[in-house]
Amino acid sequence: MLNLSQDKIIEILLDVNFWREDRFCGVERRPYLESIFRLAHDGLAVTLVGPRRSGKSTIMNQLIRHLIAQGVPQQNTLYVNFEDPRFFGELTPEFMNRLLSVYLTFLKPDGKIYLFLDEVQNVHAWERFVRQMIDQGGRQIFITGSSSKLLSRELGTLLTGRHLDAAIYPLNFSEFLSFKGMVYEDRLDMIRRQNEIRREIKEFMQWGGFPAVVLGMNKQEILLGYAGDILTRDIVERFGIAKVDNLRTLYKYYMTNAASLISYNSIKGFLNIPVDTIERWSNYLNQAFLFFFVRRFSYSLKEQEKNPRKVYCIDTGIRNAVSFRFTEDLGKLLENMVFLKFLHGGADIFYWKDAQGYEVDFVTMEKGKIRDVCQVSFDVSEAKTKHRELRALLRALAFFNLKEGLIVTEDLEADETIDGCLIRYVPLWKFLL
Repeated sequence: MLNLSQDKIIEILLDVNFWREDRFCGVERRPYLESIFRLAHDGLAVTLVGPRRSGKSTIMNQLIRHLIAQGVPQQNTLYVNFEDPRFFGELTPEFMNRLLSVYLTFLKPDGKIYLFLDEVQNVHAWERFVRQMIDQGGRQIFITGSSSKLLSRELGTLLTGRHLDAAIYPLNFSEFLSFKGMVYEDRLDMIRRQNEIRREIKEFMQWGGFPAVVLGMNKQEILLGYAGDILTRDIVERFGIAKVDNLRTLYKYYMTNAASLISYNSIKGFLNIPVDTIERWSNYLNQAFLFFFVRRFSYSLKEQEKNPRKVYCIDTGIRNAVSFRFTEDLGKLLENMVFLKFLHGGADIFYWKDAQGYEVDFVTMEKGKIRDVCQVSFDVSEAKTKHRELRALLRALAFFNLKEGLIVTEDLEADETIDGCLIRYVPLWKFLL
């Protein structure tokens, strides 16, 4: 039974829409806005997916603000937050239709309508309403949802052929600097201010890029709260896991061993959990965007599957908060940050290892072609360390028939030509920017 009157519905919508006044939308994340607008086409919904608290709702409001700035009438935009407690008990496809009817009656939009449905997974069978809106035409739909209930693979079933995904992650380093008020004009200004930037990268490495953490005070408490929410709401509740302590042990193991090789068989012996359970739970942790498992490069999918994987965390801050380790793991943290940079770039990511055991941290592919061959080493000042990293990198370059490789370090910047190959040493701060 629908209890809310039309006046009450419009009162709730007035609180969160741009119809009568501008609304503060935080620091703009312009690259995301541009990529989302590129995805927006008639007949397709755009779904914003990513980890909890990464800024999906804020970006949605920034999209509305940009549309209005570009000339879309305010009344042609409708934002609905389905986590608003005033809607609880009403959340059905029929109620979504009633919301739309009330909006059309009061606002009387003329022309194309832009619908923004935030945390839509709270509405049972919401996809019926979305499919109906798409099929009717004249509406551009944007959707966000908690990764606990709205995942890319589920959308493929619910909205077959009717959606495109935009992945939203915590802040990258450039965004982090913007949130901190540090905006450089051009590359020369960036180089001039590199000492300031180097100081900031230490904070970024320690506390990560979740927006509220960057701007907030009680960073450790916020991060532990996020970690608990993801584990409980996105995994335990969603998948009905009974042995929560075992899951938490696996999750802490991955946090502690971020940027390390792992195999499910070795974890089985350490944690005394069946291999199939470890594999299934690891997949859940990946679906919640908490961990990523990088395969060894091979042209054979079978070879990729049978080899150990490297595990990386979505955010160095959440990793540090849970594992209570920072200074002793600087090399691993640096490698995790390099992984996140590649993740933001959208390439396919692998590690490389040959039959003799020489290993390179990252090989990235784009459209079937190798893009980067990258080694990560916090400090290569020792001859033994430098020789080890170079030898593996040169073997990988020879394997891929490439003439340029990259070594990311804490602060070394130099070029070196060895055996006809250009080796570029790039400091972390510059690589991230």
